[in-house]
Amino acid sequence: MIRKHIHGAAAISLIAWMGLGGLTSCTAGFEEANRPGNAASAEELGRDNYTVGSFLVQMQNAVFPEQENAYQMDEDLIGNYLGRYFTYVNHNFNSANFTTMNAPAGWVNWPFKNITPKFVSAFKEIERLGEGRKDINYAWALILRAQGYLRLTDKYGPFPIGLEKDADAYSSQEAIYNKLIADLDEASEILKNQMGDNDGLIVSAMYDKVYGGKVANWRRFAHSLKLRMAVRMRFADPEKAKKYGEEAVAAGVITQNDQNCTIAYVPLGLHKTSVEWGDSRACADIESYMTGFNDPRLNKYFKEPAERSPGSRAIIGCRAGAKIGNKSVAVPIYSAANVESNTRGIWLTAAEMAFCRAEGALANWSGMGGTVKELYEEGVRLSFRQWGAGDAGTYLNDSWSMQAYYNNAPGGFGKNAPRVSDITIRWNDDGTEEEKLERLIVQKWIALFPDGQEAWNEIRRTGYPKVFDVDQSTGSYNIKVPNRIPFSSTEITENPENLAKAKQLLGGADDYATMMWWQRARHSK
Repeated sequence: MIRKHIHGAAAISLIAWMGLGGLTSCTAGFEEANRPGNAASAEELGRDNYTVGSFLVQMQNAVFPEQENAYQMDEDLIGNYLGRYFTYVNHNFNSANFTTMNAPAGWVNWPFKNITPKFVSAFKEIERLGEGRKDINYAWALILRAQGYLRLTDKYGPFPIGLEKDADAYSSQEAIYNKLIADLDEASEILKNQMGDNDGLIVSAMYDKVYGGKVANWRRFAHSLKLRMAVRMRFADPEKAKKYGEEAVAAGVITQNDQNCTIAYVPLGLHKTSVEWGDSRACADIESYMTGFNDPRLNKYFKEPAERSPGSRAIIGCRAGAKIGNKSVAVPIYSAANVESNTRGIWLTAAEMAFCRAEGALANWSGMGGTVKELYEEGVRLSFRQWGAGDAGTYLNDSWSMQAYYNNAPGGFGKNAPRVSDITIRWNDDGTEEEKLERLIVQKWIALFPDGQEAWNEIRRTGYPKVFDVDQSTGSYNIKVPNRIPFSSTEITENPENLAKAKQLLGGADDYATMMWWQRARHSK
Protein backbone atom coordinates (compact mmCIF):
# COMPACT_ATOMS: atom_id res chain seq x y z
CA MET A 1 0.00 0.00 0.00
CA ILE A 2 1.32 3.52 0.77
CA ARG A 3 4.88 2.69 1.77
CA LYS A 4 5.65 5.77 3.79
CA HIS A 5 2.42 5.30 5.78
CA ILE A 6 2.71 1.64 6.70
CA HIS A 7 6.31 0.92 7.67
CA GLY A 8 7.06 -0.77 10.98
CA ALA A 9 7.13 2.43 12.98
CA ALA A 10 3.61 3.29 11.85
CA ALA A 11 2.28 -0.10 12.89
CA ILE A 12 4.03 0.19 16.26
CA SER A 13 2.62 3.66 16.81
CA LEU A 14 -0.87 2.38 16.03
CA ILE A 15 -0.55 -0.40 18.58
CA ALA A 16 0.75 2.09 21.12
CA TRP A 17 -2.12 4.46 20.35
CA MET A 18 -4.64 1.71 20.98
CA GLY A 19 -3.00 0.77 24.25
CA LEU A 20 -3.19 4.41 25.35
CA GLY A 21 -6.92 4.78 25.01
CA GLY A 22 -7.75 4.64 21.32
CA LEU A 23 -10.46 2.09 22.07
CA THR A 24 -12.25 3.90 24.86
CA SER A 25 -15.55 3.80 23.00
CA CYS A 26 -15.78 0.00 23.06
CA THR A 27 -17.73 -2.19 25.42
CA ALA A 28 -16.94 -2.45 29.11
CA GLY A 29 -15.62 -6.00 28.70
CA PHE A 30 -13.21 -4.90 25.99
CA GLU A 31 -11.92 -2.05 28.12
CA GLU A 32 -11.40 -4.42 31.06
CA ALA A 33 -9.32 -6.75 28.91
CA ASN A 34 -7.22 -3.78 27.80
CA ARG A 35 -6.73 -2.43 31.32
CA PRO A 36 -3.09 -2.23 32.60
CA GLY A 37 -2.52 -4.96 35.16
CA ASN A 38 -4.86 -7.31 33.33
CA ALA A 39 -2.65 -7.91 30.29
CA ALA A 40 -3.57 -10.78 27.99
CA SER A 41 -1.02 -13.10 26.42
CA ALA A 42 -0.58 -13.30 22.64
CA GLU A 43 -2.25 -16.73 22.73
CA GLU A 44 -5.24 -15.33 24.61
CA LEU A 45 -5.52 -12.36 22.27
CA GLY A 46 -5.59 -14.61 19.24
CA ARG A 47 -8.06 -16.96 20.88
CA ASP A 48 -10.79 -14.33 21.32
CA ASN A 49 -10.04 -12.34 18.17
CA TYR A 50 -8.93 -9.40 20.31
CA THR A 51 -5.97 -8.45 18.13
CA VAL A 52 -7.85 -8.43 14.83
CA GLY A 53 -10.81 -6.81 16.57
CA SER A 54 -8.59 -3.98 17.79
CA PHE A 55 -7.55 -3.16 14.25
CA LEU A 56 -11.14 -3.39 12.99
CA VAL A 57 -12.15 -0.83 15.61
CA GLN A 58 -9.23 1.35 14.49
CA MET A 59 -10.44 1.15 10.91
CA GLN A 60 -13.97 2.15 11.91
CA ASN A 61 -12.69 5.13 13.88
CA ALA A 62 -10.61 6.26 10.90
CA VAL A 63 -13.08 5.84 8.04
CA PHE A 64 -16.09 7.08 10.07
CA PRO A 65 -14.12 9.79 11.92
CA GLU A 66 -16.14 11.05 14.88
CA GLN A 67 -13.26 11.79 17.27
CA GLU A 68 -13.44 15.55 17.73
CA ASN A 69 -10.17 16.60 16.05
CA ALA A 70 -10.46 14.08 13.24
CA TYR A 71 -14.09 15.06 12.65
CA GLN A 72 -13.38 18.77 12.51
CA MET A 73 -10.37 18.45 10.20
CA ASP A 74 -11.62 15.67 7.94
CA GLU A 75 -15.37 16.36 7.84
CA ASP A 76 -16.54 19.66 9.29
CA LEU A 77 -14.07 22.10 7.75
CA ILE A 78 -14.31 20.38 4.35
CA GLY A 79 -17.53 18.53 3.51
CA ASN A 80 -19.89 20.15 6.01
CA TYR A 81 -18.90 23.65 4.91
CA LEU A 82 -18.55 22.94 1.18
CA GLY A 83 -21.76 20.87 1.13
CA ARG A 84 -23.48 24.00 2.56
CA TYR A 85 -24.91 22.33 5.65
CA PHE A 86 -22.77 24.34 8.06
CA THR A 87 -20.41 27.28 7.96
CA TYR A 88 -17.80 28.63 10.30
CA VAL A 89 -18.60 31.35 12.83
CA ASN A 90 -15.14 31.29 14.39
CA HIS A 91 -13.53 34.59 13.39
CA ASN A 92 -10.11 32.90 13.47
CA PHE A 93 -11.13 31.01 10.31
CA ASN A 94 -11.93 34.17 8.32
CA SER A 95 -8.74 34.73 6.38
CA ALA A 96 -7.92 31.17 5.27
CA ASN A 97 -10.37 28.28 4.85
CA PHE A 98 -11.79 25.84 2.29
CA THR A 99 -14.89 27.94 1.62
CA THR A 100 -12.78 30.87 0.36
CA MET A 101 -10.44 28.38 -1.35
CA ASN A 102 -7.24 29.30 0.46
CA ALA A 103 -7.10 26.84 3.37
CA PRO A 104 -3.91 26.54 5.44
CA ALA A 105 -1.52 23.76 4.44
CA GLY A 106 -2.19 21.90 7.68
CA TRP A 107 -5.91 21.72 6.86
CA VAL A 108 -5.25 20.55 3.30
CA ASN A 109 -2.75 17.90 4.43
CA TRP A 110 -4.79 16.46 7.31
CA PRO A 111 -6.85 13.73 5.55
CA PHE A 112 -3.75 12.48 3.75
CA LYS A 113 -1.37 12.59 6.71
CA ASN A 114 -3.67 11.75 9.60
CA ILE A 115 -6.62 9.67 8.39
CA THR A 116 -4.92 7.59 5.70
CA PRO A 117 -2.15 5.92 7.74
CA LYS A 118 -4.60 4.81 10.43
CA PHE A 119 -6.86 2.70 8.26
CA VAL A 120 -4.14 1.60 5.81
CA SER A 121 -1.87 0.29 8.58
CA ALA A 122 -4.77 -1.39 10.37
CA PHE A 123 -5.80 -3.14 7.14
CA LYS A 124 -2.25 -4.45 6.63
CA GLU A 125 -2.22 -5.82 10.17
CA ILE A 126 -5.53 -7.62 9.61
CA GLU A 127 -4.09 -9.14 6.42
CA ARG A 128 -0.93 -10.22 8.26
CA LEU A 129 -2.77 -11.69 11.22
CA GLY A 130 -5.16 -13.53 8.91
CA GLU A 131 -2.23 -15.22 7.16
CA GLY A 132 -3.95 -15.04 3.79
CA ARG A 133 -7.37 -16.21 4.96
CA LYS A 134 -10.24 -14.48 3.19
CA ASP A 135 -12.72 -14.68 6.01
CA ILE A 136 -15.35 -12.37 7.53
CA ASN A 137 -12.69 -10.17 9.16
CA TYR A 138 -10.91 -9.70 5.84
CA ALA A 139 -14.17 -8.90 4.03
CA TRP A 140 -15.15 -6.42 6.73
CA ALA A 141 -11.75 -4.74 6.45
CA LEU A 142 -12.08 -4.56 2.63
CA ILE A 143 -15.39 -2.72 3.00
CA LEU A 144 -13.96 -0.30 5.56
CA ARG A 145 -10.92 0.37 3.37
CA ALA A 146 -13.20 1.10 0.41
CA GLN A 147 -15.14 3.60 2.55
CA GLY A 148 -11.89 5.31 3.55
CA TYR A 149 -10.35 5.51 0.10
CA LEU A 150 -13.61 6.64 -1.51
CA ARG A 151 -13.83 9.70 0.72
CA LEU A 152 -10.16 10.52 0.11
CA THR A 153 -10.29 10.25 -3.69
CA ASP A 154 -13.44 12.38 -3.67
CA LYS A 155 -11.49 15.09 -1.81
CA TYR A 156 -8.22 15.07 -3.75
CA GLY A 157 -8.86 13.18 -7.02
CA PRO A 158 -5.95 10.84 -7.93
CA PHE A 159 -4.61 9.09 -4.84
CA PRO A 160 -2.00 6.45 -3.92
CA ILE A 161 -3.87 3.25 -3.01
CA GLY A 162 -1.24 0.64 -3.95
CA LEU A 163 -2.33 -0.18 -7.49
CA GLU A 164 1.04 0.65 -9.03
CA LYS A 165 4.44 -1.08 -8.73
CA ASP A 166 5.69 1.92 -6.79
CA ALA A 167 3.63 1.86 -3.60
CA ASP A 168 3.76 5.66 -3.37
CA ALA A 169 2.47 6.22 -6.91
CA TYR A 170 -0.91 7.78 -7.49
CA SER A 171 -3.70 6.12 -9.44
CA SER A 172 -6.33 7.90 -11.49
CA GLN A 173 -9.71 8.41 -9.90
CA GLU A 174 -11.30 6.21 -12.57
CA ALA A 175 -8.92 3.36 -11.71
CA ILE A 176 -9.59 3.85 -8.00
CA TYR A 177 -13.33 3.63 -8.49
CA ASN A 178 -13.05 0.42 -10.48
CA LYS A 179 -10.68 -1.09 -7.88
CA LEU A 180 -12.90 -0.20 -4.93
CA ILE A 181 -15.96 -1.64 -6.65
CA ALA A 182 -14.02 -4.86 -7.30
CA ASP A 183 -13.06 -4.95 -3.60
CA LEU A 184 -16.67 -4.47 -2.56
CA ASP A 185 -17.74 -7.30 -4.88
CA GLU A 186 -15.07 -9.56 -3.38
CA ALA A 187 -16.12 -8.67 0.18
CA SER A 188 -19.78 -9.33 -0.65
CA GLU A 189 -19.00 -12.75 -2.09
CA ILE A 190 -16.91 -13.71 0.96
CA LEU A 191 -19.67 -12.66 3.33
CA LYS A 192 -22.29 -14.49 1.27
CA ASN A 193 -20.26 -17.71 1.43
CA GLN A 194 -19.55 -17.31 5.15
CA MET A 195 -23.19 -16.61 5.99
CA GLY A 196 -24.69 -19.46 4.01
CA ASP A 197 -28.40 -19.56 4.80
CA ASN A 198 -27.95 -17.73 8.10
CA ASP A 199 -29.03 -14.15 7.37
CA GLY A 200 -29.06 -13.47 11.11
CA LEU A 201 -25.39 -14.34 11.61
CA ILE A 202 -23.69 -12.12 14.22
CA VAL A 203 -19.89 -12.08 14.47
CA SER A 204 -17.51 -10.00 16.65
CA ALA A 205 -20.31 -7.81 17.98
CA MET A 206 -18.06 -6.27 20.64
CA TYR A 207 -15.80 -4.81 17.92
CA ASP A 208 -18.58 -3.53 15.68
CA LYS A 209 -19.62 0.05 16.52
CA VAL A 210 -21.80 0.27 13.41
CA TYR A 211 -23.93 -2.87 13.07
CA GLY A 212 -23.26 -4.82 16.26
CA GLY A 213 -21.77 -7.74 14.34
CA LYS A 214 -24.72 -8.24 11.93
CA VAL A 215 -22.97 -9.63 8.87
CA ALA A 216 -25.95 -9.19 6.53
CA ASN A 217 -25.98 -5.46 7.25
CA TRP A 218 -22.30 -5.13 6.33
CA ARG A 219 -23.05 -6.90 3.05
CA ARG A 220 -25.92 -4.46 2.35
CA PHE A 221 -23.58 -1.58 3.17
CA ALA A 222 -21.05 -2.89 0.64
CA HIS A 223 -23.72 -3.00 -2.07
CA SER A 224 -24.92 0.47 -1.04
CA LEU A 225 -21.43 1.93 -1.35
CA LYS A 226 -21.28 0.37 -4.81
CA LEU A 227 -24.57 2.03 -5.79
CA ARG A 228 -23.37 5.36 -4.38
CA MET A 229 -20.27 5.07 -6.58
CA ALA A 230 -22.23 3.97 -9.63
CA VAL A 231 -24.45 7.05 -9.42
CA ARG A 232 -21.40 9.26 -8.89
CA MET A 233 -19.81 8.02 -12.12
CA ARG A 234 -23.07 8.13 -14.08
CA PHE A 235 -22.00 10.98 -16.37
CA ALA A 236 -18.33 9.95 -16.59
CA ASP A 237 -18.87 6.33 -17.65
CA PRO A 238 -22.57 5.68 -18.31
CA GLU A 239 -22.11 2.07 -19.40
CA LYS A 240 -20.15 0.94 -16.35
CA ALA A 241 -22.31 3.05 -14.04
CA LYS A 242 -25.43 1.29 -15.32
CA LYS A 243 -23.80 -2.14 -14.91
CA TYR A 244 -22.55 -1.44 -11.39
CA GLY A 245 -25.80 0.22 -10.31
CA GLU A 246 -27.99 -2.63 -11.54
CA GLU A 247 -25.71 -5.19 -9.90
CA ALA A 248 -25.76 -3.36 -6.58
CA VAL A 249 -29.54 -3.08 -6.41
CA ALA A 250 -29.99 -6.71 -7.47
CA ALA A 251 -27.60 -7.84 -4.72
CA GLY A 252 -29.52 -5.87 -2.10
CA VAL A 253 -28.91 -2.33 -0.85
CA ILE A 254 -30.09 -0.60 2.34
CA THR A 255 -33.85 -0.08 2.06
CA GLN A 256 -34.99 0.36 5.68
CA ASN A 257 -33.92 2.83 8.34
CA ASP A 258 -32.94 0.08 10.77
CA GLN A 259 -30.25 -0.86 8.23
CA ASN A 260 -28.75 2.65 8.09
CA CYS A 261 -24.98 2.93 8.50
CA THR A 262 -24.52 4.87 11.74
CA ILE A 263 -21.74 4.69 14.29
CA ALA A 264 -21.73 4.90 18.08
CA TYR A 265 -18.97 7.26 19.20
CA VAL A 266 -19.22 9.42 22.31
CA PRO A 267 -18.84 12.34 22.12
CA LEU A 268 -20.20 12.80 18.60
CA GLY A 269 -17.90 14.91 16.42
CA LEU A 270 -20.67 17.28 15.32
CA HIS A 271 -21.70 17.88 18.93
CA LYS A 272 -18.15 18.99 19.68
CA THR A 273 -17.70 21.29 16.68
CA SER A 274 -21.15 22.88 16.63
CA VAL A 275 -22.68 22.63 20.10
CA GLU A 276 -19.75 22.46 22.48
CA TRP A 277 -17.10 24.49 20.66
CA GLY A 278 -19.50 26.68 18.70
CA ASP A 279 -17.23 26.81 15.64
CA SER A 280 -19.97 25.73 13.21
CA ARG A 281 -23.51 26.98 12.65
CA ALA A 282 -26.26 26.22 10.14
CA CYS A 283 -25.47 27.42 6.63
CA ALA A 284 -27.82 29.87 4.94
CA ASP A 285 -28.22 27.57 1.93
CA ILE A 286 -29.86 24.61 3.65
CA GLU A 287 -31.81 26.89 5.97
CA SER A 288 -33.27 28.91 3.08
CA TYR A 289 -34.38 25.83 1.14
CA MET A 290 -35.93 24.14 4.15
CA THR A 291 -37.52 27.37 5.41
CA GLY A 292 -39.08 27.98 2.01
CA PHE A 293 -40.34 24.40 1.83
CA ASN A 294 -41.82 24.57 5.36
CA ASP A 295 -39.81 21.40 5.95
CA PRO A 296 -40.52 19.87 9.40
CA ARG A 297 -37.06 18.29 9.40
CA LEU A 298 -35.47 21.72 9.81
CA ASN A 299 -36.10 21.73 13.56
CA LYS A 300 -34.76 18.18 13.75
CA TYR A 301 -31.51 19.25 12.10
CA PHE A 302 -30.88 22.53 13.93
CA LYS A 303 -31.66 24.27 17.22
CA GLU A 304 -33.23 27.69 17.68
CA PRO A 305 -30.60 30.38 18.30
CA ALA A 306 -30.01 31.34 21.92
CA GLU A 307 -30.71 35.01 21.07
CA ARG A 308 -33.54 34.81 18.56
CA SER A 309 -35.03 38.22 17.76
CA PRO A 310 -38.82 38.66 18.19
CA GLY A 311 -40.67 37.73 15.02
CA SER A 312 -37.66 36.16 13.33
CA ARG A 313 -37.75 32.64 11.94
CA ALA A 314 -37.03 29.73 14.27
CA ILE A 315 -33.84 28.51 12.57
CA ILE A 316 -31.29 31.00 11.25
CA GLY A 317 -28.30 30.13 9.11
CA CYS A 318 -25.21 32.15 8.25
CA ARG A 319 -23.88 32.83 4.75
CA ALA A 320 -20.99 30.61 3.66
CA GLY A 321 -17.80 32.62 3.86
CA ALA A 322 -19.31 35.49 5.85
CA LYS A 323 -16.60 37.59 7.48
CA ILE A 324 -17.28 36.94 11.14
CA GLY A 325 -16.44 39.94 13.28
CA ASN A 326 -16.55 38.14 16.60
CA LYS A 327 -17.35 34.53 17.42
CA SER A 328 -18.97 35.49 20.73
CA VAL A 329 -21.50 37.61 18.79
CA ALA A 330 -22.14 35.01 16.08
CA VAL A 331 -22.59 31.91 18.25
CA PRO A 332 -25.85 32.94 20.00
CA ILE A 333 -27.61 34.39 16.92
CA TYR A 334 -27.18 31.49 14.50
CA SER A 335 -28.48 27.91 14.83
CA ALA A 336 -26.34 25.04 16.08
CA ALA A 337 -26.77 21.39 15.15
CA ASN A 338 -29.59 19.66 17.01
CA VAL A 339 -27.52 16.78 18.38
CA GLU A 340 -26.47 15.37 21.73
CA SER A 341 -23.06 14.02 22.66
CA ASN A 342 -24.37 10.44 22.30
CA THR A 343 -26.24 10.92 19.01
CA ARG A 344 -25.08 8.34 16.47
CA GLY A 345 -23.01 9.54 13.51
CA ILE A 346 -24.86 9.05 10.19
CA TRP A 347 -22.89 7.82 7.16
CA LEU A 348 -25.32 6.17 4.71
CA THR A 349 -29.11 5.78 4.81
CA ALA A 350 -32.07 4.08 3.17
CA ALA A 351 -33.27 7.50 2.03
CA GLU A 352 -30.05 8.09 0.09
CA MET A 353 -30.38 4.68 -1.54
CA ALA A 354 -33.96 5.43 -2.61
CA PHE A 355 -32.79 8.66 -4.26
CA CYS A 356 -29.91 6.79 -5.93
CA ARG A 357 -32.38 4.24 -7.30
CA ALA A 358 -34.62 7.10 -8.45
CA GLU A 359 -31.73 8.59 -10.40
CA GLY A 360 -30.95 5.16 -11.80
CA ALA A 361 -34.53 4.94 -13.02
CA LEU A 362 -34.17 8.44 -14.49
CA ALA A 363 -31.14 7.17 -16.40
CA ASN A 364 -33.11 4.12 -17.61
CA TRP A 365 -31.29 1.59 -15.46
CA SER A 366 -33.21 -1.65 -14.99
CA GLY A 367 -34.41 -3.19 -11.74
CA MET A 368 -34.43 -0.08 -9.58
CA GLY A 369 -37.64 -1.17 -7.85
CA GLY A 370 -40.04 1.51 -9.01
CA THR A 371 -40.58 4.56 -11.20
CA VAL A 372 -38.61 7.76 -10.70
CA LYS A 373 -41.63 9.33 -8.98
CA GLU A 374 -42.20 6.36 -6.68
CA LEU A 375 -38.57 6.18 -5.63
CA TYR A 376 -38.28 9.95 -5.23
CA GLU A 377 -41.27 9.93 -2.89
CA GLU A 378 -39.94 6.88 -1.07
CA GLY A 379 -36.69 8.75 -0.40
CA VAL A 380 -38.56 11.68 1.14
CA ARG A 381 -40.78 9.40 3.25
CA LEU A 382 -37.81 7.39 4.51
CA SER A 383 -36.06 10.60 5.50
CA PHE A 384 -39.13 11.89 7.34
CA ARG A 385 -39.37 8.61 9.26
CA GLN A 386 -35.66 8.62 9.99
CA TRP A 387 -35.95 12.03 11.65
CA GLY A 388 -39.34 11.52 13.29
CA ALA A 389 -40.78 14.36 11.21
CA GLY A 390 -44.29 12.94 10.79
CA ASP A 391 -46.14 12.07 7.62
CA ALA A 392 -44.63 13.35 4.36
CA GLY A 393 -47.89 13.38 2.37
CA THR A 394 -48.62 17.12 2.57
CA TYR A 395 -44.98 17.95 1.85
CA LEU A 396 -44.86 15.73 -1.25
CA ASN A 397 -48.04 17.33 -2.64
CA ASP A 398 -46.66 20.87 -2.30
CA SER A 399 -46.26 22.25 -5.83
CA TRP A 400 -45.82 25.95 -4.97
CA SER A 401 -43.28 26.37 -2.13
CA MET A 402 -39.76 27.38 -3.18
CA GLN A 403 -36.47 28.26 -1.56
CA ALA A 404 -36.90 31.29 0.70
CA TYR A 405 -35.06 34.56 0.34
CA TYR A 406 -32.25 34.65 2.87
CA ASN A 407 -32.47 37.29 5.59
CA ASN A 408 -29.52 37.55 7.91
CA ALA A 409 -29.91 37.57 11.69
CA PRO A 410 -30.18 41.10 13.17
CA GLY A 411 -26.68 42.18 14.12
CA GLY A 412 -25.22 39.26 12.20
CA PHE A 413 -22.54 38.86 9.57
CA GLY A 414 -22.94 38.43 5.82
CA LYS A 415 -25.43 39.83 3.35
CA ASN A 416 -29.09 39.07 2.62
CA ALA A 417 -29.69 37.21 -0.66
CA PRO A 418 -32.56 36.48 -3.07
CA ARG A 419 -33.33 32.85 -3.79
CA VAL A 420 -31.27 31.21 -6.49
CA SER A 421 -33.71 28.38 -7.33
CA ASP A 422 -37.41 28.18 -8.09
CA ILE A 423 -37.63 24.38 -7.89
CA THR A 424 -40.66 23.03 -6.00
CA ILE A 425 -41.30 19.76 -4.19
CA ARG A 426 -44.11 17.86 -5.93
CA TRP A 427 -42.86 15.44 -8.59
CA ASN A 428 -43.73 16.36 -12.17
CA ASP A 429 -43.34 13.64 -14.79
CA ASP A 430 -43.93 16.25 -17.50
CA GLY A 431 -40.95 18.38 -16.47
CA THR A 432 -37.74 18.54 -18.46
CA GLU A 433 -34.95 16.09 -17.65
CA GLU A 434 -32.98 18.92 -16.05
CA GLU A 435 -35.93 19.99 -13.91
CA LYS A 436 -36.40 16.39 -12.78
CA LEU A 437 -32.72 16.11 -11.88
CA GLU A 438 -32.75 19.36 -9.91
CA ARG A 439 -35.89 18.39 -7.97
CA LEU A 440 -34.47 14.96 -7.19
CA ILE A 441 -31.05 16.21 -6.10
CA VAL A 442 -32.41 19.05 -3.94
CA GLN A 443 -34.44 16.53 -1.95
CA LYS A 444 -31.56 14.06 -1.88
CA TRP A 445 -29.25 16.83 -0.58
CA ILE A 446 -31.70 17.68 2.20
CA ALA A 447 -32.00 14.00 3.13
CA LEU A 448 -28.23 13.40 3.12
CA PHE A 449 -27.82 15.63 6.20
CA PRO A 450 -25.53 15.61 8.15
CA ASP A 451 -23.07 13.87 5.79
CA GLY A 452 -21.54 17.03 4.36
CA GLN A 453 -19.07 15.38 2.02
CA GLU A 454 -21.87 13.57 0.20
CA ALA A 455 -23.72 16.89 -0.01
CA TRP A 456 -20.60 18.50 -1.50
CA ASN A 457 -20.27 15.59 -3.94
CA GLU A 458 -23.81 16.18 -5.22
CA ILE A 459 -23.26 19.93 -5.68
CA ARG A 460 -20.09 19.25 -7.66
CA ARG A 461 -21.47 16.33 -9.65
CA THR A 462 -24.81 17.78 -10.73
CA GLY A 463 -24.67 21.52 -10.04
CA TYR A 464 -27.61 21.09 -7.65
CA PRO A 465 -28.77 22.40 -5.36
CA LYS A 466 -28.00 25.88 -6.64
CA VAL A 467 -26.24 27.73 -3.84
CA PHE A 468 -25.49 31.32 -2.85
CA ASP A 469 -22.21 32.98 -3.76
CA VAL A 470 -19.47 32.88 -1.14
CA ASP A 471 -19.92 36.01 0.95
CA GLN A 472 -16.22 36.95 0.80
CA SER A 473 -13.82 37.16 -2.11
CA THR A 474 -12.50 33.86 -3.45
CA GLY A 475 -9.59 35.52 -5.22
CA SER A 476 -9.17 34.36 -8.82
CA TYR A 477 -11.75 31.57 -8.47
CA ASN A 478 -15.16 32.12 -10.08
CA ILE A 479 -16.80 28.97 -8.68
CA LYS A 480 -19.15 28.83 -5.69
CA VAL A 481 -17.74 25.64 -4.18
CA PRO A 482 -14.32 24.04 -4.72
CA ASN A 483 -14.16 21.08 -7.06
CA ARG A 484 -11.43 19.47 -4.94
CA ILE A 485 -8.77 20.28 -2.39
CA PRO A 486 -5.09 20.42 -3.38
CA PHE A 487 -2.68 17.54 -2.83
CA SER A 488 -0.80 17.44 0.46
CA SER A 489 2.00 20.02 0.46
CA THR A 490 4.33 17.49 2.11
CA GLU A 491 4.41 15.48 -1.13
CA ILE A 492 6.57 18.15 -2.74
CA THR A 493 9.54 17.04 -0.65
CA GLU A 494 8.53 13.49 0.33
CA ASN A 495 7.25 12.16 -3.00
CA PRO A 496 8.07 14.71 -5.76
CA GLU A 497 8.22 12.38 -8.79
CA ASN A 498 4.91 10.73 -8.01
CA LEU A 499 3.35 14.09 -7.23
CA ALA A 500 4.30 15.29 -10.72
CA LYS A 501 2.63 12.20 -12.21
CA ALA A 502 -0.42 12.76 -10.01
CA LYS A 503 -0.83 16.23 -11.48
CA GLN A 504 -0.77 14.70 -14.95
CA LEU A 505 -3.48 12.23 -13.92
CA LEU A 506 -5.49 15.11 -12.50
CA GLY A 507 -5.67 16.71 -15.92
CA GLY A 508 -5.41 20.25 -14.65
CA ALA A 509 -3.78 22.53 -12.12
CA ASP A 510 -3.34 21.32 -8.54
CA ASP A 511 -5.85 23.85 -7.23
CA TYR A 512 -9.46 24.15 -6.08
CA ALA A 513 -10.94 24.55 -9.59
CA THR A 514 -9.80 21.41 -11.43
CA MET A 515 -12.70 19.00 -11.72
CA MET A 516 -13.04 15.46 -10.48
CA TRP A 517 -13.04 12.72 -13.12
CA TRP A 518 -16.74 12.16 -12.47
CA GLN A 519 -17.58 15.85 -12.99
CA ARG A 520 -16.02 16.57 -16.36
CA ALA A 521 -18.46 14.93 -18.76
CA ARG A 522 -21.38 16.94 -17.36
CA HIS A 523 -19.68 20.29 -16.71
CA SER A 524 -16.97 20.63 -19.35
CA LYS A 525 -19.30 21.09 -22.32
